[in-house]
Amino acid sequence: MNSIEHRAVSNSRGRRLNRDEDEDDEDEDNDMSAWEKAYTDERSWESLQEDESGLLRPIDNTSIYHAQYRRRIRSISSTSTSARIQKGLIRYIYVVMDFSRAAAEMDFKPSRMAVVAKHVEAFVREFFDQNPLSQIGLVAIKDGVSHCLTDMGGSPESHIKALMKKLECSGDASLQNALELVHECLNQIPSYGHREVIILYSALSTCDPGDIMETIQKCKKSKIRCSILGLSAEMFICKHICQETGGSYAIALDEFHLKELLLEHAPPPPAIAEYAIANLIKMGFPQRAAEGVVSICVCHKEAKVGAGYTCPKCKARVCELPTECRICGLTLVSSPHLARSYHHLFPITPFDEVSFPNRKIAGQKSYETCFGCMHNLMDPGKHSYISSWEFE
Repeated sequence: MNSIEHRAVSNSRGRRLNRDEDEDDEDEDNDMSAWEKAYTDERSWESLQEDESGLLRPIDNTSIYHAQYRRRIRSISSTSTSARIQKGLIRYIYVVMDFSRAAAEMDFKPSRMAVVAKHVEAFVREFFDQNPLSQIGLVAIKDGVSHCLTDMGGSPESHIKALMKKLECSGDASLQNALELVHECLNQIPSYGHREVIILYSALSTCDPGDIMETIQKCKKSKIRCSILGLSAEMFICKHICQETGGSYAIALDEFHLKELLLEHAPPPPAIAEYAIANLIKMGFPQRAAEGVVSICVCHKEAKVGAGYTCPKCKARVCELPTECRICGLTLVSSPHLARSYHHLFPITPFDEVSFPNRKIAGQKSYETCFGCMHNLMDPGKHSYISSWEFE
């Protein structure tokens, strides 16, 4: 081998060694970035808190949720008792979810779409628990158009089942198409129904086919209250929609904040002043069908055996309550539904929480036992049976 060939082989070997060293360095950098990224994304330090003794311990999420729930209930009660506020007990609400490509972002673990679906499921259950006379529908935005996942209905299980089958994200988001679809559906609601829309929006833009300002004015004219919860930065058009229609606009800082903001829409909001008109509603109280009787259900248009309700006006068969009879149009409810809706009109009087060390209230006698459940305040697991004279 001559000197020229020897130098060429040496140079090729040197370049190959340098290339291998560069690849090893890149692999180490990528591994280090992944290692750092895993801890950065998990934010494990945020799940710790300092106790009274200065030690770190895990955050008690149960107490946090309870405190948030109590704060939300007290804010609603104080608002209701401070002035006479009319509320809409029969609500027709559409939950619009942004399933565009922005919903695949992983700033909310595991993704925005998964977090939205989980909290919408919790919201649907809480909504029907507090609004048994109301109905809800689900709409998804993706590929520049809006899709109606479920029609208006009062069954939480059917809504949740339909939602979990459509968890796909793609394309762009269009606020105008979503508002047009919702306006077309809610415009047919009777005048006594309160029309609302909650939009969970992930994108930072909207791809609209026309003038969205005209659509906003149509929603405002139809008395549709639009509220938006953003999962990214604040957008002017979203804020404008909420201001024009009387809704609220907020940005979720994290997953827990999103859940709290969404659950704030579960209790009935105050009715818009110029639209708060008293109406008489004709309702029917159906009887439960006898077991073993075969009849055609007007909900699913098929024959079913028992476990249904009979409309008192046209004798049609429905599966669940509350609903609207598809034969005669009569609103069908049960007495427990009315009772559960009635408590929103007369909420409890706001009260002050008293800690255990300061049980004595100004101007009142200090008690060590709860007046209602007879539990000892110093030892909650111990019952105290006291005579009536101690409460006089």
